[in-house]
Amino acid sequence: MRVLIAEDEEAIARDIGHSLTQAGYVVDYALDGEEADFLGFTEDYDAVILDLGLPKMDGLTVLRNWRREGRAFPVLVLTARGSWQERVEGIDAGGDDYVVKPFEMEEVLARLRAIIRRSRGLSSTIVTFGPLVLDTRAARATLDGRPLSLTPMEFRLLNYLAHNPGRAVPRTELMEHIYEADSERTSNTLDVLIGRLRRKIGPGLIETRRGHGYMLTSPEEDA
Repeated sequence: MRVLIAEDEEAIARDIGHSLTQAGYVVDYALDGEEADFLGFTEDYDAVILDLGLPKMDGLTVLRNWRREGRAFPVLVLTARGSWQERVEGIDAGGDDYVVKPFEMEEVLARLRAIIRRSRGLSSTIVTFGPLVLDTRAARATLDGRPLSLTPMEFRLLNYLAHNPGRAVPRTELMEHIYEADSERTSNTLDVLIGRLRRKIGPGLIETRRGHGYMLTSPEEDA
């Protein structure tokens, strides 16, 4: 999952980013509204954490710009002032939820997970595909009830596929959403990653749709 953190207080942004990275997210940063506005139009994010008090262009303007042009990714609004008027403005502008500073990092993570789930039509942090069960909150997976030993990158890939049920995810989209911006993104590295996962979970759960991409399937769906 790829998330943009638009926050001008660099220490806060890095703290949030560290927590998100530890939780398995890929993170980009914007330190002012103009940069956030640009990235929101040019990159495909799974969610955005947006401070309303950004310099150069305020967060409400950024959010309204995105929504006016059809950018539909979920947005978690951050506000320092905590007034009910500001929270209402953020939601009315197109925000999906809000957190008031100062905040607990676990609350940010929980609300972020929730808005991403809602945007994908999922109701729980537990996602099941036949014998494969993903706990998206704890970043763990089991197969037939036994814990799987997955690398962070392997879990990122499974998690992204799980958040796109019933859809074949193109290779380019997978690479954009599971790899850091400065990491190597090639078809060969993705092939190696998928090959490793299939050896761990079995060949039938990750289906290749030729010309379309990859999707998670349940054995019941194939019966």
